[in-house]
Amino acid sequence: MLIRYVLALVLTVGLASAALAAGSPSTSKAPKPSTYDVAEQAVKAGDYKRAIPLLQKVLAKNPNHYDALNYLGFSHRQLGQDDISLDYYKKVLAMKPDHRGANEYLGELYLKQGKLDLAKQQLARLDKICTFGCEEFSDLKAAIKAYESK
Repeated sequence: MLIRYVLALVLTVGLASAALAAGSPSTSKAPKPSTYDVAEQAVKAGDYKRAIPLLQKVLAKNPNHYDALNYLGFSHRQLGQDDISLDYYKKVLAMKPDHRGANEYLGELYLKQGKLDLAKQQLARLDKICTFGCEEFSDLKAAIKAYESK
């Protein structure tokens, strides 16, 4: 019987201290964002000229960072540098053929260049990759539809 009381007391004290700790402010600082995280934020903000050197820094440390390569392709495409963009997308897809973002962005580049058939090929690839649908498939499909309605 005494063991039950001791056990109950230990559990009560343990739970109470855990609850108090959960409510106390943390003294640790938030981790510093990585160079890739900062670059991704720049891309999402449309600051492609800022993003490119940051993404190149990421690649200097990890040349096979396919998301950095993909964002480099995207950034160069947004700046009208289609040939550079194409090279980056091809590098990504050589490493990771099922990269949804690179397949979508390559399709969009093809539309920009007036290559509807090639864009549709990228859409077909995304259809296979995204078994139950995905945002990249939907976005490229919508872009193709908009292109065809011009």
